[in-house]
Amino acid sequence: MLKKIAVRSALGGLFVAGPLASGPALNAQAPYGAPISLENAKKAAAPALAEATKNHWNMAVAVVDPSGNLVYYEKMDDTQLGSAKVAIDKARSAALFKRPTKALQDALAAGGEGLRLLKIQGAVPVEGGIPLVMEGKIVGAIGVSGGSSAQDGQCAQAGAAALK
Repeated sequence: MLKKIAVRSALGGLFVAGPLASGPALNAQAPYGAPISLENAKKAAAPALAEATKNHWNMAVAVVDPSGNLVYYEKMDDTQLGSAKVAIDKARSAALFKRPTKALQDALAAGGEGLRLLKIQGAVPVEGGIPLVMEGKIVGAIGVSGGSSAQDGQCAQAGAAALK
């Protein structure tokens, strides 16, 4: 039997996530909108970087458009080099699957059918990627990497909140 998990989404409500949520729960999410502008991508990245700086965490921050194409990227000095690609991958995953990567992480952690996530190309089941929503539409996503999953998520949330 498929175990479902209720997850508070960055889109403002609850949605039910099995391994990738399907059916009515998926339809309740915001539609895609026009791609995020460079100006707004920078507006999302700045608070994410500020949150990292405030907590003395070295982070990489990526902002992508709804198709997962990179719009803006910044890496703080002394951030581990592997975080550069991971931040971009988290942002792409959040944009392409229309949900925070934390929802994927939780589905994978639940085991069972959630283990299917390991075979879905582009799905990054690690907290730190959040869709960016403006005027009720997904305009892109932010991805953060460099700390623990919770730290990455905290910084990504700060960035996503800047556009609401």
